[in-house]
Amino acid sequence: MRLRTGVVALVAFVLAVSASCTAPKQTRSTASAAATTIEDHSSHTAQPANSPPVPLPLQFDQLLGQHAVVTVQLMRSMVSAEPGARQAAGSALQANTEALSQLVGTSYGAEAGDRFKQLWQRRVADLSLYADSVINRDAAGKQTAQSALMSDAANYGSWLAGASQNRVKASDATATARQHVQGLMRQADAYQIKDYARAYAAERQIYEQLFSSGATLAKGSVDAKAAAAFDAPTARLREAFGMLLGEHMAMLIETQRATFAGSQEFEAASSQVNANTDAIAKAMESIVGAKAAAEFKSAWANHIDGLVAYSAAVAGNDDGKKSSAEKELNQVAVDLAVYFSHVVKDQGAVVPLTSAITSHDRHLMDHVNAYAERDFGAAQQMELDGYTQMLGISNTLVNAIQRVVKPGLPVGGSQTGGGGTAPRP
Repeated sequence: MRLRTGVVALVAFVLAVSASCTAPKQTRSTASAAATTIEDHSSHTAQPANSPPVPLPLQFDQLLGQHAVVTVQLMRSMVSAEPGARQAAGSALQANTEALSQLVGTSYGAEAGDRFKQLWQRRVADLSLYADSVINRDAAGKQTAQSALMSDAANYGSWLAGASQNRVKASDATATARQHVQGLMRQADAYQIKDYARAYAAERQIYEQLFSSGATLAKGSVDAKAAAAFDAPTARLREAFGMLLGEHMAMLIETQRATFAGSQEFEAASSQVNANTDAIAKAMESIVGAKAAAEFKSAWANHIDGLVAYSAAVAGNDDGKKSSAEKELNQVAVDLAVYFSHVVKDQGAVVPLTSAITSHDRHLMDHVNAYAERDFGAAQQMELDGYTQMLGISNTLVNAIQRVVKPGLPVGGSQTGGGGTAPRP
């Protein structure tokens, strides 16, 4: 899709100036000395220590991306008739709505925040009605819910135009909102008929669309000069990294859960993790060249394989395989940390990066353990914490890259080269 290609191109270009194409090859032997730091430095905090402040556009991006994933999970739990999962997803979605409404209130004023909350809750309710109609094969009910959702989108567009003092056009906001709910309806339809490939592909597209729409909400709350700053290359790079790494977390969660659902659904979910890996690896290729990028991709794939192996061991109740997978993940975390430390040209980053990656893995292992025990509330919380943590890692990494490459950053944002590719003079 166009959005994904543009994001990868932007990541690739900006990162390319931060490292040569001959970054040192990483091996298990050169990284092993750092492995002893894992147990002492890993943690379960949602954000890395001393995490830098998250810019307003990215705050909206993150919450909207989370909304996309949790809404999909709610609708699917209704289709699969899993009441515990439905309750957990519903609670998470309500918390997400509260957080979004609070952020809107802070940005646009309390009255606008209250109105947004009403509109957003109505949208969630109508999506639930659509899912109910899908379950019951109620064509008339689906049509009624669809009409209500189109009306919800129009009301949202009118609200945003007014709240933003017409910085955002009602027609544009309405069209975007309709695109989002249409995608959510399509994935529910596909999931109901067990077309899992289409359902999971739609989920990933919905996530990317909603995540990227956060910038529009942020821009609508500020004047033109401040809004232009949101298009700066570093800001767009931050969004790109946040989207790709948040998507990595979300799709891994879905793959873990699909481990318990059968091979067809598992394959559909894992194919989207692989697609996300391809996107990240393509961006990395411009940093270190094709050979070293292939090494990164291999290490990243090992990271994913370890987590999937752990999930399979949990599903199979095999403690031996669980232990083996966890040991492998600890080593892979070091490999990736050493690799990224070369990207930011800071060997001192190995330990904190190892800690962050290990904490990410720990969240995912804790998640699948809770899910296997049908403790859906705990599993949902692990997902939310892990998602927040992954985006915090992204924000920290971009700050490190910015310090390295600031003199060579491109200028002009989205108006140059279709993606901020004009170099500084």
